[in-house]
Amino acid sequence: MLVLITCALTLFSSFTSAIPHKVDNVVLPVEAFSPLIAQKILATAQSTQSPSKYPQYTDRGVGAWQFFSPDTWTTGFFPSTLYALSTRAKLCKGDRSLDGTDWLGLARRWSAAEIPLETKTGVGHDVGFLSFPFMDELDVNPDNQTAIAAVNKFATALAARYNPIVGCTRSWDAADPTDFQVIIDNMMNLQVDKHILMWTGREKTDACCFVLQVLFASYALTKNETLRDIAISHAKKTMINHLRPDGSSFHVVDYNSTTGAVIDQRTSQGFADNSTWSRGQAWGIYGFANMYKNTQIFDFLETARRMAQYFLDNMPSDGIVPWDFNAPLNPPRPADTSAAMIAANGLILLAQQELTLHPPNIVGSTTYLASAIDIIKKTTTLAWKPSWQSLLSNGTVNNPARNNLTGIVYGDYYFIRAANELVSMGLTPC
Repeated sequence: MLVLITCALTLFSSFTSAIPHKVDNVVLPVEAFSPLIAQKILATAQSTQSPSKYPQYTDRGVGAWQFFSPDTWTTGFFPSTLYALSTRAKLCKGDRSLDGTDWLGLARRWSAAEIPLETKTGVGHDVGFLSFPFMDELDVNPDNQTAIAAVNKFATALAARYNPIVGCTRSWDAADPTDFQVIIDNMMNLQVDKHILMWTGREKTDACCFVLQVLFASYALTKNETLRDIAISHAKKTMINHLRPDGSSFHVVDYNSTTGAVIDQRTSQGFADNSTWSRGQAWGIYGFANMYKNTQIFDFLETARRMAQYFLDNMPSDGIVPWDFNAPLNPPRPADTSAAMIAANGLILLAQQELTLHPPNIVGSTTYLASAIDIIKKTTTLAWKPSWQSLLSNGTVNNPARNNLTGIVYGDYYFIRAANELVSMGLTPC
């Protein structure tokens, strides 16, 4: 398969033109395009929640969604999943499971309860995640004033958490105001989608991307250079203080807000302070690859490579992403399918960036793409659950809190988006 992928990748001259549909042998699991995807998502979208609530994770027994108030960091993922199925309906014309449903209308309806959060929310830095569906809407309709206002307000909220002494945006609030906590997850709040650049005429592309980021999005809309500078500063500081020499990452770095000094490097959801929480590592792969794509700062590409190499080098022999790469094997450590799907998307993005180099890094791109496909296949074999309301099982929300072996809304989201991306790249049919 590796040779076939290599052949396909040599066809890529850029991502600003359609990529030939050449590859027939990069075959995703049939579940990636199963009619059950549309059936399950539609059933959840048509469920009545009054007042509005959003799915975050399932129970461990029958896979029933647990619903939470809109003021939760994961709220944006389900509306964005509906936008992703709207995109899939265009990519996979003739897919009967997608026909006859107004996915765009459902996405807009499910986004509506987020609007009050623009002015009052308790999620802090996670306004970046809340902005996802509004970014999706601007991809569909760049003139949508409701979405534009949401993006700019969320960006303003995130920028207000920036400390120039530390050089980062604050993640979690602490009782001690001088304890400035920054988590690796924030790298996903420093992303920018190529469609955002398209709105401003800087780049044109036919390929679909995944996540959309509020600082760069608002920068594209307002030309406020401060927003871009904040994103770059945060990424550079994360690169220095969250990464270890072997490419692994700390989950949390505590800074002194008045001096900028690092006072602690630790975990919150991983096994130990010196271990590597897999979802954090996955956030980093994607975040740094996307920072490179939009800034061309080569250190960001090198950092994405290092994080990807650690991730792949530390995969167990069965190919299942564990909750923490350094957690003991006895008792068996749980998997995290959400980390797997985030990593797969990050590896695909990294593969694309390798092809933009001069000359293109064909070997690196091929390796990352093959690894992403392998992760998708093995995760699907483990975790596809037809009887559950979620698409995948075996997600780990927070293992120290014993919240594991569940479906997770963002795991399902990235499962759909990875397949969409590979279809849009011409590497696999629907």
